[in-house]
Amino acid sequence: MVDGPGSLSPTTERDMPSSKLPRPAPARPAPTSPLVGDLAARTAAIRAQTLALTAPLSAEDCQVQSMPDTSPAKWHLAHTTWFFETFVLEPFEARFTPFDPAFRVLFNSYYQAVGPQHPRPARGLVTRPSLDQVRAYRAAIDERLQALLATAVDPAAERLITLGLHHEQQHQELILTDVKHLLAQSPLRPAYRRRWPLAATRPAPLRWVGFDGGWAPIGHDPIADGGFAFDNEGPPHRVHLAPFELATRPVTHGDWLAFIDDGGYRRPELWLSIGWDWVRSGLREAPLYWQRAEPGAADWHAFTLQGAVPVDPHTPVPHLSYFEADAYARWAGARLPTEFEWEHAARQSAARPWQGHFADRGAFHPMPDPGVGAGPLRQLYGDVWEWTMSAYAPYPRFRADPGAIGEYNGKFMCNQFVLRGGSCATPAGHVRAGYRNFFPPEAQWQFSGLRLARDA
Repeated sequence: MVDGPGSLSPTTERDMPSSKLPRPAPARPAPTSPLVGDLAARTAAIRAQTLALTAPLSAEDCQVQSMPDTSPAKWHLAHTTWFFETFVLEPFEARFTPFDPAFRVLFNSYYQAVGPQHPRPARGLVTRPSLDQVRAYRAAIDERLQALLATAVDPAAERLITLGLHHEQQHQELILTDVKHLLAQSPLRPAYRRRWPLAATRPAPLRWVGFDGGWAPIGHDPIADGGFAFDNEGPPHRVHLAPFELATRPVTHGDWLAFIDDGGYRRPELWLSIGWDWVRSGLREAPLYWQRAEPGAADWHAFTLQGAVPVDPHTPVPHLSYFEADAYARWAGARLPTEFEWEHAARQSAARPWQGHFADRGAFHPMPDPGVGAGPLRQLYGDVWEWTMSAYAPYPRFRADPGAIGEYNGKFMCNQFVLRGGSCATPAGHVRAGYRNFFPPEAQWQFSGLRLARDA
């Protein structure tokens, strides 16, 4: 182990109270779930995958923060470890001691009930602990987690570990999107990993699939759906839908080129008022990461995790803000779907979430439609998150969990829009029909695209 616990903490930090979270009193060991062995293996695999995603990066790559909305890769490695230390080991490990009391503040993201946080825009200024020390922190907490899982595990601890693994998978996606934004700032346009397996597959012509109106079940139903869901995916309820149609595929780079060529970024009638202000204030003329091949040229290049490449017209277009998605839909004579239309269509479709891991695809980029599979709706999962017109709001009867863990989703239900479906950076097993991602309307650095909808 490089630099053991406590190597960075000043005396004043060591005098901090060890926790504001309830610690259960000693009791008889809880019965061990038959799934604990699987949970231990899954914990090890997901934690290892996070480290593997940072393997192509230098220590310098892992340190820098390219904008306030992103975080350094080193911070992601530490924060996901902090989550398990704080929410699992602290209340459930016998004779718990913190790895380093200073980490409680440094790597707390937004959990006010846990205590203060280091300012988010200044995460890139935290040069210490070093990357090696953060890796040592991960190794130590992983060892303690596995030791806990080797004992009789409280069912509440199992639930928190499962939540922590899905939280870590969210951060796996953020590592990729944040690193992409970071590398795009370099004049060298470096690649995260140089693999580009895209074939010249033409997407099928865009067609429309109709859905009847009526009452539709929405939200995660623990009995009918089973498996994991975040609290914001429930409670299950019913909504009434008017008849509607969805496009058979997401909007592609080629579709977007037609929007640009038709003056899409120069026509205020296509944009929401604050969207038009956003276009003008940023002098925007194309999606994030697009540049002319050379000044004055007609051709576009896009920066990808494989480096700068010519825009491929056959693949779904990512990195769109809500403003751009909404403007395109208006230009196309259509609209964005509601999140309820999207979920209802996904549940009715024969398409299922893609089960291969994102690394198996060979490129962290939306792929051409493979042209295989059941159902008329194509690429619902695993290429681009699809903007909906729905504001991110609680479902009827939603109640956040008590305590610090209840801050996970509910307090962000303001000034955000819902996205559905998962992207090429989303890990397998982490997408489902009811998953509700959310971002503010100006966000572009995620792999966010769109699928058109219209009234039937």
